[in-house]
Amino acid sequence: MTLRAALLLLSSTLLAACVSTGQVDPMKTDEGRDAARDAYIRLGIGYLKEGSTENAKVPLKQALDLDPSNADAHTALALVFQTEKEPDLADQHYRKALSSRSDARILNNYGSFLYEQGRYKEAYERFQQATEDNLYPERSRVFENLGLTALKMKNPALAEQHFDKSLRLNRNQPRALLEMAQLSFDEKQYVPARDYYQRYSQIAPQSARSLLLGARLATIFEDRDQAASLGLQLKRLYPGTPEYQQYLSEQ
Repeated sequence: MTLRAALLLLSSTLLAACVSTGQVDPMKTDEGRDAARDAYIRLGIGYLKEGSTENAKVPLKQALDLDPSNADAHTALALVFQTEKEPDLADQHYRKALSSRSDARILNNYGSFLYEQGRYKEAYERFQQATEDNLYPERSRVFENLGLTALKMKNPALAEQHFDKSLRLNRNQPRALLEMAQLSFDEKQYVPARDYYQRYSQIAPQSARSLLLGARLATIFEDRDQAASLGLQLKRLYPGTPEYQQYLSEQ
């Protein structure tokens, strides 16, 4: 939602509440206060999406003035402080949000924040909690996050289980496909590695890591043209990367 749209929503919401209550001040009714709170949250999120975190705080604070325990407002503020690299404040607001309402979206966001902070054990626990909601529409992404966290915890077998589950829920999860390709390659399971890699390549842009893996697989399957093509892409797009240096060392 754009800022203009959010402002229009706020004004129209208050006007509608005023009309529906017979010209009574909408801020003196539960309905009016709830409508204003939600509009303030949308306005704050609009600022956040446009990268204006300082402006986002103003309507989000107003939302919390109206409803101090509102989970959506606290989650939005957590994202604001996460963006501003204020981890302690972000952590506080995530916890306040979860104390008010524990749902999969907030748990997944909090888990991602903890992962970003290198707090992998805590992140893993939050992601696990998020998977308990069988109807959460982003559940495949949560299992993908579990897999990534398991890798950071040096448990590739567990990571593979989570990536497999993610792909059973959504066969087009790019990161899960790439990680499964890499894990299969590391286990010398080259046929499934190639399958995962090809599926990944059909839906996601190539990175230095994926190009190196693709070149290695092409070499194993004696597809010299493909190996050379991927090597050239790696040289052209990512010449200064460790992946390109690794590619050169293997030639």
